[in-house]
Amino acid sequence: MEHATGTREQWLAARLALLEAEKELTRRSDEVARQRQALPWVPIEKPYRFETDEGTASLADLFKGRSQLLIYHFMFGPDYTAGCPSCSAIADGFNGFAVHLAHHDVMLAAVSRAPLAKLQAYKRRMGWTFPWASSFRSDFNADFSVGFTEQQQREGGIEYNYRREAAWREPKGGARADTHATMCGTDMATYIRERPGMSAFALKDGVVYHTYSTYARGLDALWGMYQWLDRAPLGRNETGPWWLRHDEY
Repeated sequence: MEHATGTREQWLAARLALLEAEKELTRRSDEVARQRQALPWVPIEKPYRFETDEGTASLADLFKGRSQLLIYHFMFGPDYTAGCPSCSAIADGFNGFAVHLAHHDVMLAAVSRAPLAKLQAYKRRMGWTFPWASSFRSDFNADFSVGFTEQQQREGGIEYNYRREAAWREPKGGARADTHATMCGTDMATYIRERPGMSAFALKDGVVYHTYSTYARGLDALWGMYQWLDRAPLGRNETGPWWLRHDEY
């Protein structure tokens, strides 16, 4: 596709106009962050248990001495043979900034329904060091709307991203999820019974509170490669899934 060209003066004039739009977007983003932080805190009453590298842990244990916890709901179901490629692309950035968050009173961890041994093997394959806990046989994923049953899927009982979905119907070929399902060693229906998201928690006076959750496009800002692509000359430039796990290129 042909793109407009111009002089340096024309570029600068257009860039200064764009700068005003970018500044407004930044101010709006700051305001949305304030609204996010003003949400009421909801105490967690269920005694969730997780399997971690250090053994069985409670939700409070995942804070590891910090007062704030950010959990990435990583799509890796019990029947998967490998983690979701999209979640893997997001998680590729965790190693770099998790240490900075930890020194700012914020713990970052991933949680998935797959058994711990599967998570540990995949973590070694990817070269990741961030904490990753298994919620296998726990209600955690279901309660935070990122794990669903076959019955819910079949009967239209899935509520994801604050909306109820229609009952599952096998789609025609070519869907992105179908490609990713194959990469995870599952069929499409099994693959999408897991969903991505992130949730935030606070620990105060021994009580864990749920403070925030986001899903789907709400995760865009956490996906480092897209933030870079949005600044590249051709943008996201997508017609379908183009990324692989970083050891598959």
